[in-house]
Amino acid sequence: MPLYPHQPHHRPEWPPPQLPPAGPGLPGWLEERLFDQRIVMMRGHLSAETATGIAAALLTLDSAGPEVVHLHVSSPGGDLSAALSVVDVLDALAAPVHALVTAEAGGAALAVLAAADQRAAYRHARFKLVEPRAAGVTGTADEVAAAAGQHLRELEEVLVRLAEITGQPRSRVENDLSAGRTLSAAEALEYGLIHEVVAPKKNGPR
Repeated sequence: MPLYPHQPHHRPEWPPPQLPPAGPGLPGWLEERLFDQRIVMMRGHLSAETATGIAAALLTLDSAGPEVVHLHVSSPGGDLSAALSVVDVLDALAAPVHALVTAEAGGAALAVLAAADQRAAYRHARFKLVEPRAAGVTGTADEVAAAAGQHLRELEEVLVRLAEITGQPRSRVENDLSAGRTLSAAEALEYGLIHEVVAPKKNGPR
């Protein structure tokens, strides 16, 4: 059964939170309409600011009802710490979350993708297996060393989770991230990153 059937969704009874931008040039009314349909957009590079907006939208929809929340992903990556803050929220939600990769997912965005209950992608989506980067750290040598150690621990968590959802050996996932391997949607399905490639609903040209 397709992960993304068209069906009515429960509308939250209060104004939505300050939503992260749904995309360049998209008006606020469109972002609100997407929110009404229980769709949260994760676009562009992940930062602490965008992660906060995404987390607020997810938590608000979870409080509004148990229906599926749809997380649309188009992100090449970003800060790993920001991504993990979204992962923590996804792990705590009661409502199921279905992620749909609409264009690309790479780096830290893969950590968020792995935390979704169901994962799908459009046919022309691309997946960039690359190590998530750490946010810029300044300070004393000890502070920088401590931050580097924390990043390595967080990266290990992501490696383990990707290995769990894909069924791939941890060593293979680590090697693929180090090599910066790129996958098509079909290859991501075979790899185990997603459950489904969304098929076109219309017939091709005659």
